[in-house]
Amino acid sequence: MIPDIRIADYNYPLAEDRIAKYPLPERDSSKLLIYRNGSVSESVFRELPSLLPEGAIMVFNDTKVVPARLFFRRESGAHIEIFCLEPVDPVEYNTSFASVESCSWKCVIGNSKRWKGDLLSYDCPEGSELEGMHLTAELLSREDRTGIVRFSWKGGEPFSRILELCGRVPIPPYLGRETEAIDTDRYQTVYAEYRGSVAAPTAGLHFTKSVLEAIKAKGIDTETICLHVGAGTFLPVKSESISGHPMHREPFVTSLEFLKTLRAGNRKVIAVGTTSVRTLESLYYVGVSCIEKGRPEDVAQWAPYEREYEYTLSDTLDGIINYLQNNNLTELKVGTRIIIVPGFTFRVTDMMVTNFHQPESTLILLVSAFVGGDWRTIYDYALGHDFRFLSYGDSSLLYKR
Repeated sequence: MIPDIRIADYNYPLAEDRIAKYPLPERDSSKLLIYRNGSVSESVFRELPSLLPEGAIMVFNDTKVVPARLFFRRESGAHIEIFCLEPVDPVEYNTSFASVESCSWKCVIGNSKRWKGDLLSYDCPEGSELEGMHLTAELLSREDRTGIVRFSWKGGEPFSRILELCGRVPIPPYLGRETEAIDTDRYQTVYAEYRGSVAAPTAGLHFTKSVLEAIKAKGIDTETICLHVGAGTFLPVKSESISGHPMHREPFVTSLEFLKTLRAGNRKVIAVGTTSVRTLESLYYVGVSCIEKGRPEDVAQWAPYEREYEYTLSDTLDGIINYLQNNNLTELKVGTRIIIVPGFTFRVTDMMVTNFHQPESTLILLVSAFVGGDWRTIYDYALGHDFRFLSYGDSSLLYKR
């Protein structure tokens, strides 16, 4: 049954001065709130390894933020912002980034009413590397503020290089400022690997190489999944009940070897960030589709709530592993629209590292579900002890309750 949850019940007072507009000079110097069985304490993030159980599995999202904001101009001189969301042709991220003449993307279009469909040219500074590439944008279709845009250019450079030369990192709108040089490095995890996100998995921004080394030295396995974070992560919940909020699709990839490690069982699983939690918990429902339909399917938003499931986690992981092996595949590639709200049954994740999220957001609901509804204890403590909030803010280590 789809939960009927009032989003207004997940509000809290977040003053503008509590939002961290810039990162701290050192990634691992942020504060760390620890929540376990209803009690709260605090530490510093660099002490995280000492707080983790030996022999656990820690799962990171190694997606990489792309400089997805592009600024074009019409012949009239009007400027149009184009924010790349996801590839359409070619549809695979890696293939699209490797394109050398043209590719099409679903985009958010700023000043969309001012773009009448004419061919746009990139507003290229004189003497820049892009000057001879003649980058253009063509509107193929439009729906409200989004549209399908075909980018074309000359010179044989891959689209990934085009974005590096002319795109800007899409920092969250609630920071209330333009992208600056510091964001190119700091709005990216140190372990980012695969391009595709338009928002950072921000729980990972606190990790440094020394923290990662200390985690491994404690006998904790570090594993990676890759979920590309979409712009929908910033979409506010506009409906009074969460039942009226549509979740966006996000593609993810997990390796066969990781699935086998997870299947071995009897080890605590620590997810770094809500994107890792959503990926890990989606695996159960992907496994259900493998068992019942013989193939992996995207996870629907309300799949966890629509029926009772009799399968164990081992059953569903076996379903995915058998499908991959039978089809000579080494990776699971699928998508998820899963929404995690109070009443959700966590089947994989035991502990979570996460930042402090916006009021009345789906991420607050996820945190509430994870801590048995006790989210206000956590947020009241953070508000009362000078914690910094949102993407560049402080961190927390939460135990499932």
